[in-house]
Amino acid sequence: MTAYNRRRFLDTLGTFSATAFLAGLAKPAWSRNLDKALLGATHRAPEQLAGDEVFWTSIQQAFTVNPEIINLNNGGVSPSPKVVQDAMKHNFDLSEGGPSYYMWRILDQGREPLRKELARISGCPAEEVAIQRNASEALETVIFGLPLKAGDEVVVCRFDYPNCINAWKQRELRDGIKLVWVDLNLPSEDNEYMAAQYIRAFTAKTKVVHVTHVYNWTGQIVPARLIADAAHQRGIDVLVDGAHSFMHFEYTIPSLGADYFGTSLHKWLAACIGTGMLYVRKEKQADLYPLFAAPDARADNIRKFENLGTRPFFIEQAIGKAIEFHEMIGPERKEKRLFYLKNYWMEAVKDVPGIKFYTSLKPGFGCAIGVAGFEAKAGRGELEAFLFNNYKIHVTTINWENVHGVRITPNVYTTTRELDRLITALREYGKA
Repeated sequence: MTAYNRRRFLDTLGTFSATAFLAGLAKPAWSRNLDKALLGATHRAPEQLAGDEVFWTSIQQAFTVNPEIINLNNGGVSPSPKVVQDAMKHNFDLSEGGPSYYMWRILDQGREPLRKELARISGCPAEEVAIQRNASEALETVIFGLPLKAGDEVVVCRFDYPNCINAWKQRELRDGIKLVWVDLNLPSEDNEYMAAQYIRAFTAKTKVVHVTHVYNWTGQIVPARLIADAAHQRGIDVLVDGAHSFMHFEYTIPSLGADYFGTSLHKWLAACIGTGMLYVRKEKQADLYPLFAAPDARADNIRKFENLGTRPFFIEQAIGKAIEFHEMIGPERKEKRLFYLKNYWMEAVKDVPGIKFYTSLKPGFGCAIGVAGFEAKAGRGELEAFLFNNYKIHVTTINWENVHGVRITPNVYTTTRELDRLITALREYGKA
């Protein structure tokens, strides 16, 4: 191409500069396809995009998932997109060049900007956000840090996460607090009913209510704000477990009415494994003891909850790329797609003889997580084994309270073609 023709060609790029264009040529094909898909989606409603397989296949290409299996256990932990993996690996290589220098003097300086970003997407002040390793660490910081005494009551539910239940039981054993248990008939499509079961457990001795926003056992969304408002009217603190809801569907932490909130970032934000977040309302920080000793345990400072010592900074500092990726997709687009995928497979198998759903198909009561089983075959892992051995579909078995089935959790990289294989498998299993 002559210099003249080259100039004419570059002039036709309009608003795109020559530099931007040539840089684009260096991008891998999946990245260029993703750019194109996002540009084409600009003026389309999230509901329209939810079932657009061309668009979501472009999202899938940003992940490095193994094509030999269909991973439908993203509720446990999600893979990170390649840009997040690359950031983590870059940070690791940097650290190894001189750990005490690059970890403490370079990477650790990114903690405050990261705190602000996490606070921004959470809808709260940065001074209320602490970076943790997972939801268990965040929630147990609160459970073990609250100044409770013998006879104080804590309202918990039998569907709460085991690590949290066991932490509360330790406090019961060591400090003499009393646990008051909530029972629920699930799935439920009645927010007033669910809230009422918590509220009727409140007494004059209740100091804390532990609310799991989304139960990991069933995918049920719980009306946290209704419970929180009733609790605050009685002077009761509210701890919300947001492990399965944060960046899964749209809300802000303050909208839940939580005094304390803990979550994992390696689930629905798709940050690297071993990242989490703690929220503590500013006026509650001074009276909450940190899980790991801080210079001043009674400080009114969110940073006292981050005294872990030497930790993997290279993992932590890749969270920023996960936030960028999440916002690139768009929170509403993501929520609509996740809900669409759950209902896609559930609607297709709802008439299979013997199948039972433990998750609602209605918006507001469930999103990505769906749990199903066969009442006549409520064994301990048979369906999970069948799906993997015959169809290479990875799920997890649920046997908790009255729930007996498998938890099926797609993510943004899951395609309907993969769910078609799941549908075929469930129909076959129902006939056996």
